[in-house]
Amino acid sequence: MSGDQKPRDDQSKDAQTAATNAAEKHASGAPWRNFYGRFKGKTLKDSQKRYLDEDLASLSPGAVGWDENPDRVPLDLDALFGGKEVWLEVGFGGGEHLVHQAVSNPGVGIIGAEPFINGVAMLLGKIRSAGADNIAVHPGDARDLMDVLPEASVSRAFLLYPDPWPKARHHRRRFVTQEHLEPLARCLKPGAIFRVATDIPDYVRQTLEEVPKAGFEWLAEGPADWRQPWGDWISTRYEQKALREGRTPHYLTFRRLG
Repeated sequence: MSGDQKPRDDQSKDAQTAATNAAEKHASGAPWRNFYGRFKGKTLKDSQKRYLDEDLASLSPGAVGWDENPDRVPLDLDALFGGKEVWLEVGFGGGEHLVHQAVSNPGVGIIGAEPFINGVAMLLGKIRSAGADNIAVHPGDARDLMDVLPEASVSRAFLLYPDPWPKARHHRRRFVTQEHLEPLARCLKPGAIFRVATDIPDYVRQTLEEVPKAGFEWLAEGPADWRQPWGDWISTRYEQKALREGRTPHYLTFRRLG
């Protein structure tokens, strides 16, 4: 064996390390993140395609994707919303709640993250109808967005009827894991409010176990605090489906410590 050759075991270890590194990052330098769920459903209506073509780009919060922002430069939220307080909705579904909050709170800027393009198209139609001008939209993984939200920049966050992933082996895919909660906590201001709505009892259990670990306290003094919706709540289509099918909604409110 020549002096610059490595033993076969070392070569094997190097190959394994290279394979691991390649598997953990995209070509852009992004960390490898498994995404579970749908990006697209049934065929979009012509009007929805038009909304996506005409409106989506102008509603971007800025450079979020790894290809366009490999250095993960934080978003300029002051420029985006003119210095307004910033809220975040993770997985806005069809956008009913997001638009309702934007219209009800014109002094706030709200960023919505949703990878399901049909839901994004539905939101864009609602934005047009409502004339809301204080919304930004990230049509993708909320983790990429949270990467570039400045630290302690968000005053309120919403997680409403997230995908329940009911099978036990899939519980690690839920949003209420430290993979998602730690970056969320980083971008929330001390004292920021985090609301979670779900109709799945086991999701409630996991939420109450995991969210406090990420630096939150549960704001509940009695049953009414999780059985009754918030005063500014608007029932979404997901909640209406849950009620039709006999499931009980839970409304959990947390506050960011620090």
